Amino acid sequence: MTSATMSPGRRARLWAVALTAGALALSACSSGGGGGGDGGKESQGPGEDKTRSANYSIGTEADSAGPAPEVEGAKKGGTVGVLQRDAFNHLDPGQIYYSDVLTNQMLYNRTLTSYKVDAKGQVKIVGDLATDAGTSSDGGKTWKFTLKDGLKFEDGSPITSKDVRWGIERLYAPFLTDGPLYIPQWLSGDGNDFRKALPEGPYDGKHLPASVLDTPDDKTVIFHFRQPHADVPFATAMPNVGPVKAEKDTKQKYDNAPFSSGPYKVGDYKVGKSLTLVRNEHWDPRTDPVRHQYADRFEISFGHQFTDSTRRFLADQGADKNTMTFTNAVAPEMTEKVLGQAGTKARRLVEIQPYVDYISFNIDRLPDVKVRKALAYAMPNGQIVQQMGGTTAGLLATNYLSPATDGYQPTDPFGKKAHPAGDTEKAKQLLKEAGKVGQEVVYAYANTDVQQKVAVVVTQALERAGFKVQKKEVDSNTWRTAIAEVKNKFDLYRTSWGADWPVSSTVVPPLFDGRQIADGAQNYSHLKNAAVDKEIDRINAIPDVKKAAPEWQKLADKILTDEVAGVPTFYNRLFALWGSNLGGIKYHPVYGSVDPTGVFVK
Repeated sequence: MTSATMSPGRRARLWAVALTAGALALSACSSGGGGGGDGGKESQGPGEDKTRSANYSIGTEADSAGPAPEVEGAKKGGTVGVLQRDAFNHLDPGQIYYSDVLTNQMLYNRTLTSYKVDAKGQVKIVGDLATDAGTSSDGGKTWKFTLKDGLKFEDGSPITSKDVRWGIERLYAPFLTDGPLYIPQWLSGDGNDFRKALPEGPYDGKHLPASVLDTPDDKTVIFHFRQPHADVPFATAMPNVGPVKAEKDTKQKYDNAPFSSGPYKVGDYKVGKSLTLVRNEHWDPRTDPVRHQYADRFEISFGHQFTDSTRRFLADQGADKNTMTFTNAVAPEMTEKVLGQAGTKARRLVEIQPYVDYISFNIDRLPDVKVRKALAYAMPNGQIVQQMGGTTAGLLATNYLSPATDGYQPTDPFGKKAHPAGDTEKAKQLLKEAGKVGQEVVYAYANTDVQQKVAVVVTQALERAGFKVQKKEVDSNTWRTAIAEVKNKFDLYRTSWGADWPVSSTVVPPLFDGRQIADGAQNYSHLKNAAVDKEIDRINAIPDVKKAAPEWQKLADKILTDEVAGVPTFYNRLFALWGSNLGGIKYHPVYGSVDPTGVFVK
């Protein structure tokens, strides 16, 4: 997930949205980013690190059974306020991909599978509507899901396999473009080719053949994919792989009034201003292993800048005591104040998100790998982190993969921990060997306050190493489009990416597959290497995600050291705060946001 429109293959999305804190709102998920100072020191030790790859597993049928484990001290009743900076761009689960709306949809939308996160941050992929996380056959090309008993929509009507089929087939319609498209692409074709299989979706009475998507009875959903896919249980946890009742499907208007399958339903929605979610009396907790229904309602309001929400959470007065946020970060300039106020310790979190920031190198314009290596060694990762807000906003990155992805290892081929300000001497040596001392490079950056500061430290570091730097400031509103043009006129530029789920199959292919070079695609470095592409195909075909995980790390490190398509700079973090009268708040390691599914008013 991240910040630009997807390319053919469209593995994860990269929506670059500049935050006040200077980080990106990323992806399918979106990253917050705030803070500063040494707040990172309060984070969990290795035993409790919520992003360790060992924390992720596939749950059993027993794990998939409801109800969700009770939250200690939980009470029923009351209203939970939610302060958000950005208005939600979608409520329709078929269009959802940002982390704020991913978080919101958990309250009213259920999917075939989902993430069960315990109090220690252990994550299991479990059956949500389904009785388990799916069973595969035919070498991983066929996946079967059986629906639970007692599933109902908000009007009390039963949820059947036909509703799940409708939810998936509507993704083929031309107006559904903003959500993840793994399942329809795996079923029917890469890029937008899949739409040819059902050009109008199910709206003209046509359906996919049973040889592709089969619903032989009301309880069974069977996918017949074109290729084996080991990470289907993760793909079916995306928000658009769930039930949509055909009679309630109002196409584009569904964005304003999605029909609930979860514990809450839309009560009132003022687009761009506020959203109220109220209890869905037909939701049965006995079917749901993930969600609770403690609060009577959630009142979500938009337009709250980070400074505003931080100030209100700090003051902790009146109704704000019962208020939280999904993705607003602590304002960087208020970090020290928050950390210095002892009373906030029990109501704040600092957690690594599944997003990595990079400086990508345009290989078309920088064909000499020694020059790219010199740039990588010279890059001042530690100084970049400081400009972004310090340790509560990010941690220095040493390789392409986030610690939040399965198989991650803390490899550091460019010695970033030893040389956080850049290894100037090594960079000088490489540049001299290449015969390119004094080479001019065009460094492009968005014209935000933070990126202007980052541009200063990057330029100084590269000049110390022997480069001449031409700085190119780009309007932040057009930044995403500018860097995603294949024929852009830049040599290096900031990019960012987050895994759609904690498996690196949603990181390495979109960023480095040479077959995914196109305007708007995420192969920002334009790396085109047949051996890399072949290895991507080999690892994608491994039928066990746990066995594939270390292979993705090896490939990512090989690309970093041999191809130097760019240099990772920092792993994003979320520093969040909430009101003192709320309980049951925890971090969602997959979405990189504050999880509302067990929240209660004390």
